[in-house]
Amino acid sequence: LVVRFSNKTVTAQVCYSKLEGDVCMAAAYSSELPRYGIKCGLTNYPAAYCTGLLLARRLLQKLKLDSAYVGLEEANGDAYEIEDNEEGPAAFQCFLDVGLGYTTCGSRIFGVLKGAVDGGLSVPHSQGRFPGFDPETKELDVDMHRSYIYGGPIGEYMEYLEGEDADAYKLQFASYIKSGVDMSVDGMEALYKSAHKAIRADPSPKPKSDKKVEHKSHHKKRLNLKQRKDKVRQKKKAFMRKLEAEE
Repeated sequence: LVVRFSNKTVTAQVCYSKLEGDVCMAAAYSSELPRYGIKCGLTNYPAAYCTGLLLARRLLQKLKLDSAYVGLEEANGDAYEIEDNEEGPAAFQCFLDVGLGYTTCGSRIFGVLKGAVDGGLSVPHSQGRFPGFDPETKELDVDMHRSYIYGGPIGEYMEYLEGEDADAYKLQFASYIKSGVDMSVDGMEALYKSAHKAIRADPSPKPKSDKKVEHKSHHKKRLNLKQRKDKVRQKKKAFMRKLEAEE
């Protein structure tokens, strides 16, 4: 399970290696989330969770395991691990690859992991890096983690900033305001719940449209032999007319 973050996109892939190179079995990008109703905030923790969920459902659909391994249909933030069915194929197992990403507690990387696990993939992990984990008691605050999955802290900060500094609020959350999203805590939860349902209903990638590519050439078209001879003939005639005019 390869997870990468850029400034604008979350990328999640399931890959394996061969001698010829790496093979990507399935990929999901947070730039696909507008199809499911999430039009902005494509790199936050809820978007990371949705990207992991989308990858899991897409891969299992491709392998025809989506009905055998449904996963956790409604995210609750609690610990969940997929178990192998007694009959039929075992659960698809993969291992997290974070690259150069920071694996601090609460990192968005683990949002992708949680989404993939809830989506039906078997990924070995512990709860020690999820938001809400207390290192002293070694326990996870399930309600806090659930709040992160459904965008609770985002909605709370929006309400706080709107009351404190309206100009900063309009500047920082301009894309949310433009999209017409209900930016209350309950509104954010409803948005992400509907996105989770939409992802489960149709995780297949959007079919690629055939683009007509026009190849532009900035070089002059090469002349054939007949055209080159005709060009020389025209130059000779023009030169002779110039001489006659001077005489």
